[in-house]
Amino acid sequence: MSAYDWFLLALLAAVAVSIGSFVATLALRLPAGETIKGRSHCPHCRHDLAPRDLVPLASWALLRGRCRYCGRTIGVYYPAVELAALGLALWAWTASSGWVLWATALLGWTLLALTLIDYRHFILPDVLTLPLVPAGLVVNWLSAAHTLLDSVLGAAMGYLAFALIAWAYRRWRGREGMGAGDAKLLAGLGAWVGVLGLPSVILLASLLALAAALAAHGFRSRISLAERVPFGPFLAAAGWVVWLYGPLFG
Repeated sequence: MSAYDWFLLALLAAVAVSIGSFVATLALRLPAGETIKGRSHCPHCRHDLAPRDLVPLASWALLRGRCRYCGRTIGVYYPAVELAALGLALWAWTASSGWVLWATALLGWTLLALTLIDYRHFILPDVLTLPLVPAGLVVNWLSAAHTLLDSVLGAAMGYLAFALIAWAYRRWRGREGMGAGDAKLLAGLGAWVGVLGLPSVILLASLLALAAALAAHGFRSRISLAERVPFGPFLAAAGWVVWLYGPLFG
């Protein structure tokens, strides 16, 4: 690689871990209704953290995962999310370039936040899902990855498909099975991958969810239909893969 490529990669990595720190905070505060503008603090002693305590990865490593002020363990949550954000950025680097690289990385970081929130709280906030639709339309319009019509149809069909599935499940089981957040997320992903990419997203997400359920319960155990399973993380993973590499059978 050229010197410029190395510089761009270093810049991407630095931005990624910084965004990862923000994503980690967002995933904690947004579901709790807390502002994301407040000072970060130790979860144990509540002491406000200084800038030297907030350097992504480095501060946690230097302090050996402990609070500078009370000495208690603060866990691996923040560095793990920061590393995940870095991994997504590097993954995007292998499959895209130019300004599309940054758009793809931003998509990955948004999906990471949605995954964390849905896994912990079973919600997919509108403030994160709905902007995926205009973002996907703009990126496809400027990059010509998909036609604008394809993206619009992808968003519309993505929402309608899951809304129909949710309605059918509610009529069949007499209770909610899929939230509106899943439909909105699929609409956002449809705007990115286009209408032809939607079947691959749904199929891959379903296969990932099934594999996770089997791994969690064991092949010999009975899986309860009443157990809640967040589907957002599987949609996010499937949408990410299809955006990077295209439909499974295309």
